[in-house]
Amino acid sequence: MARLKIPRKVTNPPIVKGFKPYGPDLDIKKKEPLILNFEEYEAFRMCDYDMYNHHQASVLMNVSRPTFTRIYASARMKISKAFVEGRQIEIEGGKVYFDSDWYQCNSCGCDFNNPQKNIPVQKCPLCGSPSIVRHTDDISENNLNNSIQDMCICPKCGFTKQHHYGIPCRNEICLTCKTPLTRKHYQTK
Repeated sequence: MARLKIPRKVTNPPIVKGFKPYGPDLDIKKKEPLILNFEEYEAFRMCDYDMYNHHQASVLMNVSRPTFTRIYASARMKISKAFVEGRQIEIEGGKVYFDSDWYQCNSCGCDFNNPQKNIPVQKCPLCGSPSIVRHTDDISENNLNNSIQDMCICPKCGFTKQHHYGIPCRNEICLTCKTPLTRKHYQTK
C-alpha cells in the first residue's frame, strides 16, 4: 500500500495558470498540455527564482530534502519537455496548502485555509459555523488551540522565536544570519 502524501506548503498560488507556446508549426500538432503541480511550481520558483538551496527550500515547504529534490527534478523535467516538444504548461493540482489566508472557527476550533483566493470564506468547512476569524486579524493567543505552539524558524540556521499572531513569519528576520523566518508548528502535551 502506498504511503500517504503529506501536503506541501506553498507560499502563494502562481499569478498565472500556465504558459502556451506560439509559432507557425504548433497549430498543426495539437498535443496534450503538461500539468505542473503547485508543489513543482513552488520548488522551481524557490530554487531558480529565489535562489534557495535544496535544504533551505525543503524547510520552507515543510518536506524532507530528498522529497524536495524529487519534486524539483520532476518540475525541471516537465518544463524541459514542454520547451523541447512545444507543449502547453498548465499549473494546477497537487496536495498542497498555502501559507497565507488561514482561518479559525470559533465554534469547533478548526484551522483551515482558503486556497481559492477569489472566493471569500463565509463558513467553517468542518462544522458550517459562520463564526470564523482570519489568523492575520487580531486574535488573542487565548482563542487559539492550546495544544499547538507556533514558532517562527530560520530555514538557514534553525534559530526559533515565538510566533506572534498578526505578524507573518516572513516579515521577521533571523537575529543570527538575517534570513526571513518561516512558520513551524510544534505539538505540545
